Amino acid sequence: MLDAFLVPANTVITAKGDSTPLDISEAANRVFLLTLSVTSIVEQEAIEVSLFTSSDGTTWETKPVASLPQKFYPGEYPLLVDLSEAAGVKFVRGHWEVSRWGRGSTTPKFEIGLRLREVPKEALREAEAEARTRR
Repeated sequence: MLDAFLVPANTVITAKGDSTPLDISEAANRVFLLTLSVTSIVEQEAIEVSLFTSSDGTTWETKPVASLPQKFYPGEYPLLVDLSEAAGVKFVRGHWEVSRWGRGSTTPKFEIGLRLREVPKEALREAEAEARTRR
């Protein structure tokens, strides 16, 4: 079961950037939970995180496969990413854009972690069954 940090917990971010590529080719299931953890942030700044895919780990798709909207506050922000239709994808990497406005320093400063976990097929089946009963 794949469970890895694209960005280690409590990493300080001050500019846009990319994580190290992560090989997902051995994942048994192609559905993942991407979780952005923002542990420190100052007022008047925002961070936006996207997930990009690649078949070889060097050439990346131009459009993200998934994106979290801008975040302005500390917290944990999960996003379910389904790559089951993307058969050729073997690598993923996180990308973040940051901005700061207002008075004072214009350099953003965040403390974040970005985790990718494989979702077990059993958990997906249970969620689908529960969703059907709620209709």
